[in-house]
Amino acid sequence: MPPDPSNLGKLISKHPTAPAFIQRAAIVALLSFLFFLAMLIAFLARQHFGYLILAAAFLVVNIFTMIGFVMQRRNIVKVFENGLSYGKTKIEWISISSISNDEKRGAVIEADDGTGIIIPRSIADFDNLVSYIHTQSGR
Repeated sequence: MPPDPSNLGKLISKHPTAPAFIQRAAIVALLSFLFFLAMLIAFLARQHFGYLILAAAFLVVNIFTMIGFVMQRRNIVKVFENGLSYGKTKIEWISISSISNDEKRGAVIEADDGTGIIIPRSIADFDNLVSYIHTQSGR
């Protein structure tokens, strides 16, 4: 009888978003906030409405960057003894039917029951993780 997918065994490793991607988002957020402040100061000094519009645009960029930053921090691939999980999807090693590498999307892992996981390339140690999944699944 195969193991219960809700209990994949002991946690072996966690693979969060790579620090380089987190760092890029932090830099964009910091720069957009600095430009937001600069445009507010320019608006106060010159009283030109264009500066206020630019400030609002930089604020929108900052808000979307911070939302993306928080969402990226939640992306964690967890590797267990009997399978792996990403988000709310859990797949056992024995139920993996195919693994393919897509240049744009990342690693596409499909199970026998039709469920699948797409592991993005932004995950830390992506190549080693995919080779480990190949090894464990026998595919």
